[in-house]
Amino acid sequence: PSGNANFAWVQHFIHHLSPTGQAGFVLANGSMSSQSSGEGDIRKAIVEADLVDCMVALPGQLFYSTQIPVCLWFLTRDKKGSTSSPQGARYRDRRNEVLFIDARKMGAMIDRAHRELTDADIEKIAGTYHAWRGDKDEKSKYADVSGFCKSATLDEIREHNYVLTPGRYVGAEEQEDDGEVFADKMARLTAQLAEQFAESAKLEGEIKKNLAR
Repeated sequence: PSGNANFAWVQHFIHHLSPTGQAGFVLANGSMSSQSSGEGDIRKAIVEADLVDCMVALPGQLFYSTQIPVCLWFLTRDKKGSTSSPQGARYRDRRNEVLFIDARKMGAMIDRAHRELTDADIEKIAGTYHAWRGDKDEKSKYADVSGFCKSATLDEIREHNYVLTPGRYVGAEEQEDDGEVFADKMARLTAQLAEQFAESAKLEGEIKKNLAR
């Protein structure tokens, strides 16, 4: 569409891929969900052509030029994993599957305005993709992790109207059970909150005295 070149770039990449070619690129988050000016139809066609291999949502503040969060697209022409190499397929057959990774909570602030992904973060993201793809050299096995990654089918993506935002698929992060009985925890937290309210009222009174003085 006029005024937004996101999918011009996407189609440009697709056009130049070889029959077994792969591409990865960065786009604004709107590319994963926008329905305006026919963008949703273009994204639907790309999904239905089974070209989308992996989507990664990144945290904000990674760039010095903008604080907005972005996403990574990984496309491939050949999800069968086949290759002309005499060693056989490099990857597993992952037709009708897409990997979603939600990395929005990852990274560490290096100053008040900028965040960096640590080596461990990058290794976790890349390793998850390599394991899911079935890379020959990847020793770890892939498994869905609530709140982080999900291998979704094309049918699931259709149910979400071809929106490719990872948060829609990975679900909520599992919380560890601390073993405390709910009634006991509720009583403890209520008492703690009452103490904090009392302290807040005391501080408010002190502030008013200081202001009056």
